[in-house]
Amino acid sequence: MPKRERQKPGSVTILDVAKHAGVSPMTASRVINGNPRVGQDLRERVQASVQALGYRPNLAGRSLRTAGTARIGVLYSNPSAAYLNELMLGILEQSSLAGTQVLVEKCGGIASQRAATERLLEAGVDGVILPPPLCDSPQTLRELDERGIPVVAVATGAPVEGVSSVRIDDYQGARTMTRHLLELGHVRIGFIQGDPAHTPAQLRRQAFLDTMAEAGIAVPEECLAVGMFTYRSGLGAARQLLELPQRPTAVFCSNDDMAAAAMAVAHGMGLRIPEALTIVGFDDTPMATTLWPELTTIRQPVTAMGKAAVSLMLEELRARRGGRHHDAVHQVMKHALVKRQSSAPAGA
Repeated sequence: MPKRERQKPGSVTILDVAKHAGVSPMTASRVINGNPRVGQDLRERVQASVQALGYRPNLAGRSLRTAGTARIGVLYSNPSAAYLNELMLGILEQSSLAGTQVLVEKCGGIASQRAATERLLEAGVDGVILPPPLCDSPQTLRELDERGIPVVAVATGAPVEGVSSVRIDDYQGARTMTRHLLELGHVRIGFIQGDPAHTPAQLRRQAFLDTMAEAGIAVPEECLAVGMFTYRSGLGAARQLLELPQRPTAVFCSNDDMAAAAMAVAHGMGLRIPEALTIVGFDDTPMATTLWPELTTIRQPVTAMGKAAVSLMLEELRARRGGRHHDAVHQVMKHALVKRQSSAPAGA
């Protein structure tokens, strides 16, 4: 018999069992959940490790699955509270209509992501919704795939084969905004990019550069700043642009949080918006209408995307429970330019 190595109750995870038994997490999960497609030798090794470590599966999660009730996890590390609130509103509304339970876990770096993922799995989730930027995390997507857990990625700019997603066309959205600024007569336009690791941030930046190039306007490197989709990062990026000897007449921010920061910096410098400076954003979160002046932005239907993510997840879970194959669905929702008071013709 293996030496007993019991840990504090509740502290042992299925990853600990897999490591102790020398098998993959997927194999450990199959044994613990009674999947017959595991050899007797591997089954005995995992069972011995379960006993040695004192692992106890989450019975609440099992009873829910047995009863046919879906339990959906949401794993997030999004720095924008405004965006996340809108997304969760949609997720919770749709889940309530469908009688579905929602479990939410916050995480940070890779180690934190693994721990949060494990907590969701221990709680017995049937599927996981990944808001940005985790929708683009290869590690998280791979781990959930290995455990046989379906995923719906929200707002990814690069949908993955086999993983359903809901998003807008970020590239076209950024082109729409850039054209709006050009139509207002702006030529020297500053751009604040979001998290470079997030695919929509890359698409929005490329769309801005492509649209400017099509208009025959070269964008100086000094007019490009990088933020992380947070208000604080927007402060530094805005100062970088607005303290230039020849500052831009307009600043296109990759989300509303950074646009709010750019407005704060401009107000602090005594710049009138939009008379002296046009500032625009992206997302159209509730923040856009609480700023002064109200923000011109690209509307991303975040609440509707949350609802759609739940619907896509439930479709896949129903197919799986019925033993049917389910192809990944990539749903693209409409964006819109929302013109408010923060944008005006150049030199107005």
